[in-house]
Amino acid sequence: MSTMKIKKGDTVKVIAGKDKDKEGKVVAVDAKNSKVLVEGVNMITKHAKPSAANANGGIIQKEAPIDISNVMYVHKGKATRVGFKMDGDKKVRFAKSTGEVID
Repeated sequence: MSTMKIKKGDTVKVIAGKDKDKEGKVVAVDAKNSKVLVEGVNMITKHAKPSAANANGGIIQKEAPIDISNVMYVHKGKATRVGFKMDGDKKVRFAKSTGEVID
């Protein structure tokens, strides 16, 4: 499996779907299903039964996974594509718009 271009902690912009143009921080990445969980994006309403963790139960608002193809990495306030290049003997991500190394 190839390396994911979006990682946990990245700031991303939604480019398609009901939450288009929203920005948020990536909370989790599911590489197997190519989905990401973005803070405050793709909110769903879940009806929860009372449990040990949630004594009262009730209606909960939470984020649902969004396909990784529907988000773009944000570099210096602008959405950009991400590429990989070799920096010496290390593989690094870089922003295609500026050519700068991300991490």
